[in-house]
Amino acid sequence: MGFRSLARSFVLTAGIAAAATSPVFAQQAPAPAQSRPATPAPKPAPAQPSATPNVEQVTPGQTQPPAPGTVRSNHGAWSVVCDKPPGASTEQCALMQNVIAEDRPEVGLSVVVLKTADRKSKILRVLAPLGVLLPNGLGLNVDGKDIGRAYFVRCFADGCYAEVVLEDELLKTFRSGAQATFIVFQTPEEGIGIPVDLKGFAEGYDALP
Repeated sequence: MGFRSLARSFVLTAGIAAAATSPVFAQQAPAPAQSRPATPAPKPAPAQPSATPNVEQVTPGQTQPPAPGTVRSNHGAWSVVCDKPPGASTEQCALMQNVIAEDRPEVGLSVVVLKTADRKSKILRVLAPLGVLLPNGLGLNVDGKDIGRAYFVRCFADGCYAEVVLEDELLKTFRSGAQATFIVFQTPEEGIGIPVDLKGFAEGYDALP
């Protein structure tokens, strides 16, 4: 099973005004491993299925996408891409990686990291395909450590996205990690783990203007 690139044009142009109230990855129970969340949840999370989900791991492959906008630099599996949203006076840049399963085209992710216009916050935005089970949210595991789940914020014609404030603890985990696995659910009991290569993340993040 291989992966091929998937570019999503909306990730650079979608607004970030809702970031301040976005949910964060919050530890759920039960989970395969109990670990502290990257940041505390602002409010109790919705109830989760009582059984530990069965996660199917898919195999990573090519992840360097032909991204929308202008590719400023490449860093391992990541690209710094800049674009000028309609009505904006300056370009917006983001660190991006896009992956999709070649034999399962309905399963893929676009992962985007960007800074807000005031440079006071950092945003992690993950676009998942339509058809995922929204109440279960998006799971995250880094190098075998369970980080928790974030919940989907909104759906558009090309998918649904979860968006969180990238707090310093989670940013540090990404910078030092080797592989993140984002987990989407098609049923309450069955999750699909999609590996995202963290090689080049730290260098790419530092290259963001």
